[in-house]
Amino acid sequence: MIVVGLTGSIAMGKSTASAMLAAEGAPVFDSDAAVHALYGGSGAQAVEMAFPGVLVQGAIDRDRLAQRVMGDGAALARLEGIVHPMVAKAREEFLSRAAARGVRLVVADVPLLFESGSEKSVDIIIVVSASEIVQKARALAREGMTLERFAKIIARQMPDREKRRRAHVVIDTSGAMDATRAQLRGFLRCASSMIGKRANPDA
Repeated sequence: MIVVGLTGSIAMGKSTASAMLAAEGAPVFDSDAAVHALYGGSGAQAVEMAFPGVLVQGAIDRDRLAQRVMGDGAALARLEGIVHPMVAKAREEFLSRAAARGVRLVVADVPLLFESGSEKSVDIIIVVSASEIVQKARALAREGMTLERFAKIIARQMPDREKRRRAHVVIDTSGAMDATRAQLRGFLRCASSMIGKRANPDA
């Protein structure tokens, strides 16, 4: 089974690319969705213990949590030390289930793939990228986004140029949606003949 790591900096089009791959039939593990699930379930108490006051009506209030960790490297590292292992476990369970079903290719959508060291767990790395102008315009169009917040997010992410350097495949999302979809379909055609490191039990 081929495990594809999909990543990219903020507002580069990763979520769109992830949805397109899913529409083409590739099972996708969504790390952001996994974090949401943890904040509303099994991980909530651990986060509340580390950051008292962020638990509201049984779930972590992401805005409150963001205020506690944004701009505080030590606090962010403490949060990541709690959340990243939980997400990694959920991802491993997802991959194991996919392998047991005989799936040929899966996608792990991981925003901080390089930053968390998760690139070692995938066979192929796709980085979605766009120009700085496009990225900034997309980011600032998001509700609640400010130049200050955007700058802080960018500062804690690996530079796009370095991500592109480490990628096996770079998908340019600057253009029309159809152009992005065509690039992803081209990748899937090429990947169909590849062999991943993770064996399918029934293969």
